[in-house]
Amino acid sequence: MKSIFVTTLLIAAFSSGAIKAQENKGQPIKPAKVNVWITRPDQSALLQKQAAPLTFGKLNNSYPTITVNENQKYQQIDGFGFTLTGGSAVLINKVPLQARKHLLNELFSTKGNGIGISYLRISIGASDLNSEVFTYDDMPAGQTDVKLSKFSLAKDADVISLLKEILKINPNIKILGSPWTAPSWMKTNESSKGGSLKPEYYQVYAQYLTKYIQLMKAEHINIDAITPQNEPLNPKNNPSMVMEAAQQTEFIKNNLGPAFKAAGVKTKIITYDHNADRPDYPIDILKDPEARKYVDGSAFHLYGGKIEALTTVHNAYPDKNIYFTEQWVGAPGDFASNLNWHINHLIIGATRNWSRNVLEWNLAADSTYSPHTPGGCTECLGAITVENNITRNVAYYIIGHASKFVPQGSVRIASNISGDFVNVAFKTPQGKKVLIVINNGKNSGSFNISYKGKAAAYKLSAGAVGSFVW
Repeated sequence: MKSIFVTTLLIAAFSSGAIKAQENKGQPIKPAKVNVWITRPDQSALLQKQAAPLTFGKLNNSYPTITVNENQKYQQIDGFGFTLTGGSAVLINKVPLQARKHLLNELFSTKGNGIGISYLRISIGASDLNSEVFTYDDMPAGQTDVKLSKFSLAKDADVISLLKEILKINPNIKILGSPWTAPSWMKTNESSKGGSLKPEYYQVYAQYLTKYIQLMKAEHINIDAITPQNEPLNPKNNPSMVMEAAQQTEFIKNNLGPAFKAAGVKTKIITYDHNADRPDYPIDILKDPEARKYVDGSAFHLYGGKIEALTTVHNAYPDKNIYFTEQWVGAPGDFASNLNWHINHLIIGATRNWSRNVLEWNLAADSTYSPHTPGGCTECLGAITVENNITRNVAYYIIGHASKFVPQGSVRIASNISGDFVNVAFKTPQGKKVLIVINNGKNSGSFNISYKGKAAAYKLSAGAVGSFVW
């Protein structure tokens, strides 16, 4: 009798729950309140949490409405961040220990006022924002080292030590490596600037990149992905190297891809890493079936072309990923115009065009926009300026509006553009919804956020950016 009684209770309880589930089915579930963080172009608010959260209720039909639909999903997000240049690392390493710990927690943690940077790009060898040009295997003029016996990461000591500190805060941060040049002895012009990789050194260079990944791993630093060449159509930086699409195709399919496979290297190969005005470059590589099997996706900058070119490449090869890997802020910069352009084109534009990440350029510079190589960028404004005090510049807030709220593993979800309120929406692995909105109108304006049949209204000043989280 006891077992029958217990069974009856269980059936009754299940039936009651089933009835309640049926009652709730199809009815709107009231979402939690919406927390809001705002940045205004006049800097009166800088990624500032608003005191009063929004409450979902009835729709105000007189306002434009942004409808967020989590059932329509797009690409997964790998993260938001910056390039940790060699110069950035040198400057941050000079900050006194306790102040540096505080700064790194602010940059790489989401706790408290942290902005939670989740993706970093680093240079393989020097970029033009190092104090000197170097690779890991430089040789005197006329000499070569085809066995890479002189290979050394010693000149990247500042980057390596700082990455180890960062990894203690965020062990899951993704790291992308990009070379600005091969060693000069491998190049057609035997110079750090311009020139191309000699075909006879393709295999040696593939081993060079493989060795880099292996030695970084020995330092407990995992390189998630590399691009074979930063800005392969730009010979003007120092360092730089030209690598046409046909050359990169050859290098990937016959050298780099097989070298990684033979060494058991799981690091992704991402092609191109240059401006959106040449979508034909990555498409030409992906056309080649032998190259394509080694390629994870394509990376873009936006110093030329339109952000919609990312979708052109995605549509041509939807099984391959899209990344956005660099955009600078020119010094001294105009906060309002830079905030508007970068939020519209990158945080919103790149992600709405399938990018899994958004990276601004250099993390840190000093007040003279140094260090840089002779012939390197002399007007690159860091996300932070490192002097006696730390100054947070516009790129800090541009990235912070996404990185603080949209962690790795989030997914972009559907949201419509309504009037002047350009936006993008995400769902986090924890189930939170994040809507990033900029008011492109000339005046303050109100809009609705509509979600599951309920709506919350907000008034956003002209040019302001809001991150809405529920």
